[in-house]
Amino acid sequence: MSLSPVFELGASVVPVNLQEFPVEIPKFPWYGIRTRSNQERNVAASFEGKGYECFLPMYRQRKRWSDRIVVADVPLFPGYVFCRFDYWQRLPIMTTLGVVAIVGFGCDPAPIPDHEIQAVERVLKSGFAAEPHPFLRIGQRVRISHGALKGVEGVLLQKKSEWRLVVSVNMLQRSVSVEIDPVYVTTS
Repeated sequence: MSLSPVFELGASVVPVNLQEFPVEIPKFPWYGIRTRSNQERNVAASFEGKGYECFLPMYRQRKRWSDRIVVADVPLFPGYVFCRFDYWQRLPIMTTLGVVAIVGFGCDPAPIPDHEIQAVERVLKSGFAAEPHPFLRIGQRVRISHGALKGVEGVLLQKKSEWRLVVSVNMLQRSVSVEIDPVYVTTS
């Protein structure tokens, strides 16, 4: 016999099937975490070890050494890691080795909207060559209408003979750009 929760209604007892009432666990917001120089991977690994959901966007960069060219995965936003956590339970985040601060206004951490993190994730998963880009405040906002980036919004730029979409994380004042075909662009 399985035990199920019951509600008492006056003198009668009504069994409740928990399968009928799915409980959705609330997701905490994303926050930007400022790290010490070159400590992004260590901080992200520590967060994951503590059970937090974190995101460290990486891209491939070609570096020219004196005798050869090396391809390395480097952070898309140097000095930053993204993490979901409860603002009121931030002590384990702040005491992680390599963490400098939580990005925010004054002493108050400021959450980063989910759609900005999702846009960066989609750009990286698209397979297109992504690279860091200076943060932009002005420019035409566009939306991609077809392909792997369908629905992603950003700012359209032209760099030499190629068209690029710039997706920004406003809280960090950082951006990432990806080469696109202007045929797939619509104004948002």
